This record gives sequence, C-alpha cells and structure tokens, in this order.
Amino acid sequence: MKIENTSTERIVNIVEAQREFFRSGATLKRDFRKKQLKRLLEALEKWRKPLLEALWQDLHKSEQEAVLTELSIVEGEIRNHLRHLKRWMRVERCATPLKMMPSRSRIVSEPLGRSLIISPWNYPVQLLLNPLVGAISAGCTAVLKPSPYVPNVSLAIERMIAETFDEQYIAVVQGNRDVNTALLEQRYDIIFFTGSPSLGRTVMAAAAKNLTPVVLELGGKSPCIVDKSADVKIAAQRIAWGKTLNAGQTCIAPDYLLIHHSKQEQFIDEFKQAVKRLHGDDVRQSPHFVRMVNERAFDRVAVYLNDGRVVAGGTTVKAERYIEPTLLADVPPTAPVMQEEIFGPILPMITFDKRKEVERFIVEREKPLALYYFGKEEKAWKMIRHTSSGGACINDTIMHIANEKLPFGGVGNSGMGSYHGRLSFDAFSHRRAVVITPTWIDFPFRYMPYKMWGLVKKLL
Repeated sequence: MKIENTSTERIVNIVEAQREFFRSGATLKRDFRKKQLKRLLEALEKWRKPLLEALWQDLHKSEQEAVLTELSIVEGEIRNHLRHLKRWMRVERCATPLKMMPSRSRIVSEPLGRSLIISPWNYPVQLLLNPLVGAISAGCTAVLKPSPYVPNVSLAIERMIAETFDEQYIAVVQGNRDVNTALLEQRYDIIFFTGSPSLGRTVMAAAAKNLTPVVLELGGKSPCIVDKSADVKIAAQRIAWGKTLNAGQTCIAPDYLLIHHSKQEQFIDEFKQAVKRLHGDDVRQSPHFVRMVNERAFDRVAVYLNDGRVVAGGTTVKAERYIEPTLLADVPPTAPVMQEEIFGPILPMITFDKRKEVERFIVEREKPLALYYFGKEEKAWKMIRHTSSGGACINDTIMHIANEKLPFGGVGNSGMGSYHGRLSFDAFSHRRAVVITPTWIDFPFRYMPYKMWGLVKKLL
C-alpha cells in the first residue's frame, strides 16, 4: 500500500479554514473542548479493531502490545484531561507585591491557535493522538501529519479523524517529505514534532521564519548502566524487555550498555534467558516481537552486527524484516553502532571499571532522551546529578513514560519542551499575565514628576 501525497493547494485551504475557525472563537468554551475530547475517546473505541489490524499489518505489533503502548495511553490521557480540564482552564490567582497595591494579578491560559502535529512511524497512534489531546484540551485547531512508512495505520487514522471532526477544526494530511516541506511553508501558532534530531533541525529552521514556538520530541543514544551493585538478573529482564519492546524501535529504548567488567558474562547469560522468557525459544515465532518497519531500516540496523562480537542473538531474515535481539561485546566507542541512534534490537556493550568513566563517557556526548541505571539507589542519584538526560529510571527502563504526571521530553539534542497530562495542556497554551487595577483610588507617586520619591524607593 502506498500513501498519496496531499496537494499543496489542499494544505493551504485546510490551514486557511482552520485560521478562520479558530478566529470565530468556537474552541474557547470548556463545553466545546470536553465534547471534542469525548468524541475522540468514542472514535478510538469504534476504530479499535481497524487500528489494531493496521498496527499488525505495518509493524507486526500484537494486540496486547498495541493496547499497552498505543491505545491505552491515548485513552488514559483523554480521561485525565476530561477530569482536570475545568481546573486547568480556571483563571489563576497570583500574588501582587505591595508596590502595586491595590491591583490584583491573574494568569489566564489561552489557546495558542493553529497547531501542526507531525508524528513518526514507531508508535503511530500514540505519538500522533497524544499531542492532539493537548491541542483539543487547550482549545487549538490541528493539522495532523502521520508517517507514510506505516500506510495502513495512517489511512485508518485519516478515516477516523475525517469521520469524527470537521477538517476546519482537525484534519489529516498525508504524504512524504515533500508534503512536510509544503506543510512547513504555512504559518502556525505552534508546531509539535516527534522524530529524529536531524529532522527536528529542519522543523525548527522553518518555524524560525515566523517565530513559531516548537515542541521537539527527538531521540538520541540513551545509555543503560549496569553497575557493580546491580541485581543482574532483574537488570537483564528489564533491559531485555525495554530493548525488545517494538523491536527496539522506541525513542527511549536502551541504546547502548555500559556494564561493570565483573558483570558482563553473567549479564550475557541472564539476557539470553530473559529473551527466552519474553519471546519463547524461537523469537522469530513470537507474536509479540515486532519487525523492522521497512527494508531500508532492516539494512541500516543489520549492518551494525559487524561492529562487535555477537554474544547473543544475531539471526536476521531480510524477507521478514526480522532481526533477532542481539548483544554485541568488544564494541569500540568509535564503531558506527555507537555514533547514531540504533532504533533496532541490537544492544552494544562497553565495559568499565569506575563510575567516573561512565560519567565522562555520557557527558562527552549529546544529551540523551533517557538514562537508565541499575545498582544501588544512592549511586544512581550521584550518576543522575553528574549527567543530563530528558528522563531517567533507576533499576528500570521505559517506565517513566507511563506516568502521565511526569513531564516527558528531551533536552539539548534530544529535544525541547515536554508534555503529558497538565503539561500537554500547557504546551498548546499561552499563560497570559493580567493585572486588574481599580479606579476608586489613584496614587500620584507613580506619575511624573515622581513626588514622594523617598517613600517610593523604599517600596521598590
């Protein structure tokens, strides 16, 4: 199946229609926003089966994994916004200093306006619709751009959105990078992009022309540390799960392993056993092991098998886009597998003797989207304080994304801005400062020629 490009003329018409719709003030009322959130929730239930089938066709993603990592996350996000929207929209009181009395200060959350949301292929439902929840909640309109690499999912989402919303409010645009270029030539009030750092730079450059704010959810090489004090069996289980989830095609997957030299052999054995517990004796036959998204991705990742000594896994079947979960030992830091985000089920290992080596190794590289540490908690906090990452887990992987009360986002090369829960509402809102000054009194000392200056100086 091939996705057809949406014409530039249609893109222009959609953006203009959304501009007029937003200006009408239709999205401002809370009742309207809640109604649209409920419609999206109902649409997800109605389209559940087509979306699950499309995820299987495009990614070999099982129903269980699709529900856990895609649909349930979006549904939970919607319910969270429905519960709290009234409080989030409420005008906030803010303290006023004595020098401004008797004025009062308030903060009003107002919608930024027209939004563009561009999502990747690896979690094509969650990473497109979760930001949409924030846009609806905040009172914005939205142009959605799914990935052409998962055509069945993208078409199912387009049909679902078209059936549920008027395109002057929410619309789906399809196509390749030429369509992205046409989209980015239009003017929006916020752009929300999830993808690679290289494409993130392109988005940011386009946004800069109109001084459009951006939220960039990127990626990078997320380190996983197994220290001398780690419970190796637990570490292997949780790392194997985090690395084989979606076949490693996860922006916060453990990308490389820094392991204390005394734990490497034990970890290799435990990792093999963990993969067997997760996916059976033959991973290829597991209904829960996802395939590489396309041949290009398969070829790119399979080459990394040459960058170290294969100590677990290593089997590939190109016709099925299948790469077995693989551990690589004796990997030089300069190897290609250590230069770019892997985005596949290959985990290179580098041994260390002292934690200072680990800190130095991490801080000398770009800031990652996630950092994982296995070992004693007090040592973990030292590692967190001396490094930087978008998020982190101690004695776990991936799970920080599961708490909608925690911010999810990158730092530096791994992104800017964060979302989930209240932060999704804030991402699509402008927090507007308002000062209310009464007219029943008007102090003269604020005006020229500044009488009573001595008293004024004391108040400042």
